[in-house]
Amino acid sequence: MLTRTSFVPGEKRLLGRFWKSASGYWRGPTAWVAWALVLGLIVNVILQLLTQYALNFWNRDFFNAIGRKDQAELLYQAYRFLPLAVASIALTVFSVWGRMTLQRSWREWLSNRLYGQWLGGSHPARSGALAGHHEAPEYRIADDARVATDLPVDLATGLLQSLLTIGTFIGVLWSVGGNLQVHLDGMDFTIPGYLVLAVIVYAALLALGIWLTAGHLTRVIEENKRMEAELRAIGTHVRESGEGKVVSEDRPNGLHAVVSALKAVIAIWRIYCWQLMRMTLVTYTSLLITPVIGLLLCLPKYLVDAMTLGEVVQASAAFVVVQTAFNWFTDNYAKLAEWTASANRVAELLLALDEDQAIRS
Repeated sequence: MLTRTSFVPGEKRLLGRFWKSASGYWRGPTAWVAWALVLGLIVNVILQLLTQYALNFWNRDFFNAIGRKDQAELLYQAYRFLPLAVASIALTVFSVWGRMTLQRSWREWLSNRLYGQWLGGSHPARSGALAGHHEAPEYRIADDARVATDLPVDLATGLLQSLLTIGTFIGVLWSVGGNLQVHLDGMDFTIPGYLVLAVIVYAALLALGIWLTAGHLTRVIEENKRMEAELRAIGTHVRESGEGKVVSEDRPNGLHAVVSALKAVIAIWRIYCWQLMRMTLVTYTSLLITPVIGLLLCLPKYLVDAMTLGEVVQASAAFVVVQTAFNWFTDNYAKLAEWTASANRVAELLLALDEDQAIRS
Protein backbone atom coordinates (compact mmCIF):
# COMPACT_ATOMS: atom_id res chain seq x y z
CA MET A 1 0.00 0.00 0.00
CA LEU A 2 2.67 2.47 0.99
CA THR A 3 4.69 1.91 -2.16
CA ARG A 4 1.99 3.61 -4.24
CA THR A 5 1.89 7.02 -2.69
CA SER A 6 1.29 10.45 -4.16
CA PHE A 7 3.85 12.22 -1.99
CA VAL A 8 5.48 15.23 -3.55
CA PRO A 9 9.27 14.74 -3.55
CA GLY A 10 11.15 16.86 -1.05
CA GLU A 11 9.36 17.06 2.29
CA LYS A 12 11.59 19.95 3.36
CA ARG A 13 10.36 21.93 0.36
CA LEU A 14 6.76 21.27 1.40
CA LEU A 15 7.27 22.29 5.02
CA GLY A 16 9.19 25.36 3.85
CA ARG A 17 6.30 26.38 1.62
CA PHE A 18 3.83 25.87 4.45
CA TRP A 19 5.79 28.04 6.89
CA LYS A 20 6.33 30.71 4.26
CA SER A 21 2.59 31.34 4.26
CA ALA A 22 1.66 30.31 7.81
CA SER A 23 4.35 32.43 9.47
CA GLY A 24 2.73 35.56 8.04
CA TYR A 25 0.36 35.47 11.02
CA TRP A 26 3.28 36.42 13.26
CA ARG A 27 4.01 39.51 11.17
CA GLY A 28 1.92 42.48 10.10
CA PRO A 29 -1.39 43.58 11.68
CA THR A 30 -1.96 40.32 13.59
CA ALA A 31 1.53 40.17 15.08
CA TRP A 32 0.69 41.99 18.32
CA VAL A 33 -2.19 39.60 19.08
CA ALA A 34 -0.08 36.55 18.26
CA TRP A 35 2.92 37.58 20.36
CA ALA A 36 0.75 38.75 23.28
CA LEU A 37 -0.86 35.31 23.42
CA VAL A 38 2.54 33.63 23.14
CA LEU A 39 3.91 35.73 25.99
CA GLY A 40 0.88 34.86 28.11
CA LEU A 41 1.39 31.16 27.45
CA ILE A 42 5.10 31.36 28.34
CA VAL A 43 4.34 33.13 31.63
CA ASN A 44 1.66 30.55 32.34
CA VAL A 45 4.08 27.67 31.73
CA ILE A 46 6.61 29.19 34.15
CA LEU A 47 3.96 29.70 36.84
CA GLN A 48 2.69 26.14 36.35
CA LEU A 49 6.24 24.86 36.79
CA LEU A 50 6.73 26.84 39.99
CA THR A 51 3.45 25.48 41.34
CA GLN A 52 4.46 21.94 40.43
CA TYR A 53 7.82 22.48 42.13
CA ALA A 54 6.08 23.67 45.30
CA LEU A 55 3.74 20.66 45.21
CA ASN A 56 6.73 18.34 44.92
CA PHE A 57 8.15 19.70 48.19
CA TRP A 58 4.68 19.60 49.72
CA ASN A 59 4.63 15.86 48.99
CA ARG A 60 7.87 15.46 50.93
CA ASP A 61 6.64 17.40 53.95
CA PHE A 62 3.22 15.76 53.96
CA PHE A 63 4.53 12.18 53.89
CA ASN A 64 7.23 12.99 56.43
CA ALA A 65 4.42 14.13 58.73
CA ILE A 66 2.61 10.86 58.06
CA GLY A 67 5.77 8.93 58.92
CA ARG A 68 6.03 10.81 62.24
CA LYS A 69 2.25 10.60 62.82
CA ASP A 70 2.33 14.33 63.56
CA GLN A 71 -1.32 15.45 63.56
CA ALA A 72 -0.57 19.17 63.91
CA GLU A 73 1.84 19.07 60.98
CA LEU A 74 -0.66 17.12 58.88
CA LEU A 75 -3.31 19.76 59.52
CA TYR A 76 -0.85 22.50 58.57
CA GLN A 77 0.08 20.69 55.35
CA ALA A 78 -3.62 20.29 54.49
CA TYR A 79 -4.09 24.07 54.72
CA ARG A 80 -0.87 24.60 52.79
CA PHE A 81 -2.17 22.40 49.99
CA LEU A 82 -5.29 24.50 49.31
CA PRO A 83 -3.67 27.59 47.69
CA LEU A 84 -1.33 25.36 45.69
CA ALA A 85 -4.29 23.36 44.36
CA VAL A 86 -6.26 26.51 43.49
CA ALA A 87 -3.27 28.00 41.68
CA SER A 88 -2.65 24.80 39.74
CA ILE A 89 -6.29 24.54 38.65
CA ALA A 90 -6.51 28.22 37.65
CA LEU A 91 -3.28 28.07 35.64
CA THR A 92 -4.41 24.90 33.87
CA VAL A 93 -7.74 26.49 32.90
CA PHE A 94 -5.96 29.62 31.63
CA SER A 95 -3.62 27.41 29.60
CA VAL A 96 -6.60 25.90 27.79
CA TRP A 97 -8.01 29.35 27.01
CA GLY A 98 -4.66 30.72 25.82
CA ARG A 99 -3.86 27.78 23.57
CA MET A 100 -7.29 27.57 22.00
CA THR A 101 -7.48 31.33 21.45
CA LEU A 102 -4.12 31.33 19.69
CA GLN A 103 -5.08 28.28 17.62
CA ARG A 104 -8.42 29.78 16.58
CA SER A 105 -6.88 33.11 15.63
CA TRP A 106 -4.06 31.52 13.63
CA ARG A 107 -6.41 29.10 11.85
CA GLU A 108 -8.77 31.95 10.91
CA TRP A 109 -5.91 33.97 9.47
CA LEU A 110 -4.43 31.10 7.44
CA SER A 111 -7.81 29.85 6.21
CA ASN A 112 -8.73 33.33 4.99
CA ARG A 113 -5.46 33.49 3.08
CA LEU A 114 -6.04 30.07 1.51
CA TYR A 115 -9.65 30.83 0.58
CA GLY A 116 -8.59 34.20 -0.82
CA GLN A 117 -5.88 32.65 -2.99
CA TRP A 118 -8.18 29.86 -4.15
CA LEU A 119 -11.36 31.86 -4.82
CA GLY A 120 -10.44 35.54 -4.77
CA GLY A 121 -8.36 37.86 -6.91
CA SER A 122 -8.64 38.83 -10.53
CA HIS A 123 -7.73 35.30 -11.65
CA PRO A 124 -9.32 32.89 -9.16
CA ALA A 125 -7.99 29.35 -9.25
CA ARG A 126 -10.12 26.72 -10.82
CA SER A 127 -12.57 25.10 -8.42
CA GLY A 128 -11.75 21.70 -9.82
CA ALA A 129 -8.43 19.87 -10.01
CA LEU A 130 -5.28 21.84 -9.34
CA ALA A 131 -1.98 20.76 -10.89
CA GLY A 132 -2.85 17.08 -10.71
CA HIS A 133 -4.33 17.16 -7.20
CA HIS A 134 -7.87 15.86 -7.58
CA GLU A 135 -8.71 16.12 -3.87
CA ALA A 136 -11.10 19.03 -3.32
CA PRO A 137 -9.20 22.09 -2.02
CA GLU A 138 -12.03 22.97 0.39
CA TYR A 139 -11.31 19.82 2.40
CA ARG A 140 -7.64 20.65 2.73
CA ILE A 141 -8.46 24.15 3.94
CA ALA A 142 -11.19 23.02 6.34
CA ASP A 143 -9.40 20.01 7.83
CA ASP A 144 -5.67 20.06 7.16
CA ALA A 145 -5.29 23.79 7.80
CA ARG A 146 -6.99 23.28 11.16
CA VAL A 147 -4.62 20.50 12.19
CA ALA A 148 -1.59 22.35 10.81
CA THR A 149 -2.32 25.37 13.03
CA ASP A 150 -3.70 23.59 16.12
CA LEU A 151 -0.89 21.13 16.75
CA PRO A 152 2.13 23.51 16.56
CA VAL A 153 0.70 25.51 19.47
CA ASP A 154 0.16 22.38 21.58
CA LEU A 155 3.54 20.93 20.64
CA ALA A 156 5.53 24.13 21.22
CA THR A 157 3.85 24.74 24.59
CA GLY A 158 4.51 21.16 25.65
CA LEU A 159 8.14 21.30 24.50
CA LEU A 160 8.82 24.50 26.44
CA GLN A 161 7.21 23.03 29.54
CA SER A 162 9.26 19.83 29.18
CA LEU A 163 12.57 21.67 28.80
CA LEU A 164 11.92 23.86 31.84
CA THR A 165 10.74 20.83 33.83
CA ILE A 166 13.91 18.91 33.04
CA GLY A 167 16.09 21.83 34.09
CA THR A 168 14.18 22.23 37.37
CA PHE A 169 13.48 18.69 38.54
CA ILE A 170 16.84 17.22 37.56
CA GLY A 171 18.15 19.29 40.48
CA VAL A 172 15.53 17.74 42.78
CA LEU A 173 16.51 14.22 41.73
CA TRP A 174 20.21 14.98 42.18
CA SER A 175 19.85 16.62 45.61
CA VAL A 176 17.31 14.19 47.08
CA GLY A 177 18.68 10.99 45.51
CA GLY A 178 22.35 11.86 45.93
CA ASN A 179 24.87 9.10 45.35
CA LEU A 180 24.27 5.37 45.66
CA GLN A 181 26.79 3.11 47.37
CA VAL A 182 26.89 -0.30 45.69
CA HIS A 183 28.45 -3.44 47.15
CA LEU A 184 28.96 -6.16 44.55
CA ASP A 185 31.18 -9.26 44.88
CA GLY A 186 33.34 -7.67 47.51
CA MET A 187 33.72 -4.48 45.50
CA ASP A 188 32.45 -1.11 46.64
CA PHE A 189 31.75 1.72 44.22
CA THR A 190 29.63 4.86 44.08
CA ILE A 191 27.11 5.90 41.42
CA PRO A 192 26.85 9.71 41.52
CA GLY A 193 23.38 11.14 40.93
CA TYR A 194 22.07 7.64 40.28
CA LEU A 195 18.42 8.74 39.92
CA VAL A 196 19.40 11.24 37.22
CA LEU A 197 21.35 8.60 35.31
CA ALA A 198 18.49 6.13 35.70
CA VAL A 199 15.85 8.49 34.32
CA ILE A 200 18.03 9.42 31.31
CA VAL A 201 18.66 5.75 30.43
CA TYR A 202 15.00 4.87 30.96
CA ALA A 203 13.78 7.73 28.74
CA ALA A 204 16.27 6.79 26.01
CA LEU A 205 15.08 3.17 26.01
CA LEU A 206 11.46 4.28 25.79
CA ALA A 207 12.23 6.61 22.85
CA LEU A 208 14.02 3.75 21.09
CA GLY A 209 11.01 1.51 21.67
CA ILE A 210 8.68 4.07 20.07
CA TRP A 211 10.98 4.52 17.09
CA LEU A 212 11.16 0.76 16.54
CA THR A 213 7.41 0.20 16.84
CA ALA A 214 6.03 3.26 15.02
CA GLY A 215 8.80 4.54 12.79
CA HIS A 216 6.57 4.86 9.70
CA LEU A 217 3.63 6.60 11.39
CA THR A 218 4.07 9.88 9.48
CA ARG A 219 3.76 8.19 6.10
CA VAL A 220 0.85 6.07 7.26
CA ILE A 221 -1.07 9.14 8.49
CA GLU A 222 -0.33 11.07 5.30
CA GLU A 223 -1.46 8.16 3.15
CA ASN A 224 -4.58 7.79 5.30
CA LYS A 225 -5.42 11.47 4.79
CA ARG A 226 -4.88 11.16 1.06
CA MET A 227 -7.16 8.12 0.80
CA GLU A 228 -9.88 9.79 2.90
CA ALA A 229 -9.73 12.91 0.71
CA GLU A 230 -9.92 10.81 -2.43
CA LEU A 231 -12.99 9.00 -1.12
CA ARG A 232 -14.71 12.32 -0.38
CA ALA A 233 -13.76 13.72 -3.79
CA ILE A 234 -15.07 10.65 -5.63
CA GLY A 235 -18.29 10.73 -3.63
CA THR A 236 -18.78 14.42 -4.45
CA HIS A 237 -18.10 13.75 -8.14
CA VAL A 238 -20.59 10.87 -8.24
CA ARG A 239 -23.27 12.99 -6.52
CA GLU A 240 -22.75 15.93 -8.86
CA SER A 241 -22.86 13.57 -11.87
CA GLY A 242 -26.18 12.17 -10.66
CA GLU A 243 -27.57 15.67 -10.17
CA GLY A 244 -26.46 16.68 -13.65
CA LYS A 245 -24.10 19.36 -12.37
CA VAL A 246 -21.17 17.83 -14.21
CA VAL A 247 -20.96 15.65 -17.30
CA SER A 248 -19.41 12.28 -16.63
CA GLU A 249 -18.64 9.56 -19.15
CA ASP A 250 -18.38 6.89 -16.45
CA ARG A 251 -21.59 7.52 -14.52
CA PRO A 252 -22.54 3.76 -14.42
CA ASN A 253 -19.19 3.04 -12.73
CA GLY A 254 -19.81 5.49 -9.89
CA LEU A 255 -20.57 2.77 -7.33
CA HIS A 256 -17.49 0.82 -8.37
CA ALA A 257 -15.28 3.88 -7.95
CA VAL A 258 -16.67 4.64 -4.48
CA VAL A 259 -16.34 1.02 -3.34
CA SER A 260 -12.74 0.84 -4.58
CA ALA A 261 -11.86 4.07 -2.78
CA LEU A 262 -13.52 2.80 0.40
CA LYS A 263 -11.49 -0.42 0.25
CA ALA A 264 -8.32 1.64 0.01
CA VAL A 265 -9.39 3.72 3.02
CA ILE A 266 -10.10 0.62 5.11
CA ALA A 267 -6.79 -0.97 4.08
CA ILE A 268 -4.68 2.02 5.12
CA TRP A 269 -6.77 2.45 8.28
CA ARG A 270 -5.85 -1.14 9.24
CA ILE A 271 -2.15 -0.29 8.88
CA TYR A 272 -2.70 2.90 10.91
CA CYS A 273 -4.44 0.89 13.62
CA TRP A 274 -1.53 -1.55 13.96
CA GLN A 275 0.95 1.33 14.18
CA LEU A 276 -1.04 2.95 17.00
CA MET A 277 -1.50 -0.37 18.80
CA ARG A 278 2.24 -1.00 18.88
CA MET A 279 2.95 2.55 20.02
CA THR A 280 0.24 2.36 22.70
CA LEU A 281 1.76 -0.87 23.99
CA VAL A 282 5.03 0.94 24.70
CA THR A 283 3.57 4.21 26.03
CA TYR A 284 0.91 2.68 28.28
CA THR A 285 3.34 0.14 29.70
CA SER A 286 5.64 3.03 30.56
CA LEU A 287 2.74 4.93 32.16
CA LEU A 288 2.05 2.01 34.46
CA ILE A 289 5.56 1.06 35.51
CA THR A 290 7.33 4.44 35.72
CA PRO A 291 6.03 5.34 39.24
CA VAL A 292 6.93 1.83 40.44
CA ILE A 293 10.44 2.10 39.01
CA GLY A 294 10.89 5.45 40.76
CA LEU A 295 9.89 3.91 44.11
CA LEU A 296 12.07 0.82 43.62
CA LEU A 297 15.11 2.96 42.84
CA CYS A 298 14.63 4.80 46.16
CA LEU A 299 14.12 1.68 48.28
CA PRO A 300 17.84 0.82 48.79
CA LYS A 301 18.46 4.18 50.49
CA TYR A 302 15.15 4.13 52.37
CA LEU A 303 15.86 0.68 53.85
CA VAL A 304 19.16 1.89 55.33
CA ASP A 305 17.53 5.09 56.63
CA ALA A 306 19.40 7.27 54.13
CA MET A 307 16.03 8.59 52.90
CA THR A 308 12.87 9.53 54.75
CA LEU A 309 9.43 8.41 53.57
CA GLY A 310 8.72 11.94 52.37
CA GLU A 311 11.95 12.05 50.38
CA VAL A 312 11.09 8.71 48.75
CA VAL A 313 7.72 10.07 47.61
CA GLN A 314 9.31 13.36 46.51
CA ALA A 315 12.05 11.63 44.52
CA SER A 316 9.62 9.15 42.98
CA ALA A 317 7.29 11.98 41.90
CA ALA A 318 10.24 13.94 40.49
CA PHE A 319 11.39 10.80 38.63
CA VAL A 320 7.98 10.52 36.93
CA VAL A 321 7.93 14.25 36.08
CA VAL A 322 11.44 14.21 34.57
CA GLN A 323 10.81 10.98 32.67
CA THR A 324 7.62 12.43 31.19
CA ALA A 325 9.47 15.61 30.21
CA PHE A 326 12.35 13.67 28.63
CA ASN A 327 9.83 11.68 26.62
CA TRP A 328 8.06 14.68 25.13
CA PHE A 329 9.02 13.41 21.68
CA THR A 330 7.85 9.90 22.52
CA ASP A 331 4.51 11.05 23.90
CA ASN A 332 3.91 13.43 20.98
CA TYR A 333 5.21 11.26 18.15
CA ALA A 334 1.72 10.64 16.78
CA LYS A 335 0.89 14.37 16.93
CA LEU A 336 4.15 15.25 15.17
CA ALA A 337 3.32 12.73 12.47
CA GLU A 338 -0.21 14.08 12.07
CA TRP A 339 1.01 17.67 11.90
CA THR A 340 3.66 16.82 9.30
CA ALA A 341 1.09 15.06 7.15
CA SER A 342 -1.40 17.96 7.36
CA ALA A 343 1.24 20.65 6.79
CA ASN A 344 2.47 18.74 3.73
CA ARG A 345 -1.04 18.59 2.31
CA VAL A 346 -1.58 22.33 2.85
CA ALA A 347 1.79 22.97 1.20
CA GLU A 348 0.79 20.82 -1.78
CA LEU A 349 -2.33 22.94 -2.16
CA LEU A 350 -0.27 26.14 -1.91
CA LEU A 351 2.16 24.91 -4.56
CA ALA A 352 -0.72 23.94 -6.82
CA LEU A 353 -2.28 27.39 -6.36
CA ASP A 354 1.10 29.00 -7.06
CA GLU A 355 1.40 27.03 -10.29
CA ASP A 356 -2.18 27.76 -11.33
CA GLN A 357 -1.70 31.48 -10.66
CA ALA A 358 1.55 31.49 -12.65
CA ILE A 359 -0.19 29.89 -15.63
CA ARG A 360 -3.04 32.40 -15.54
CA SER A 361 -0.94 35.54 -15.01
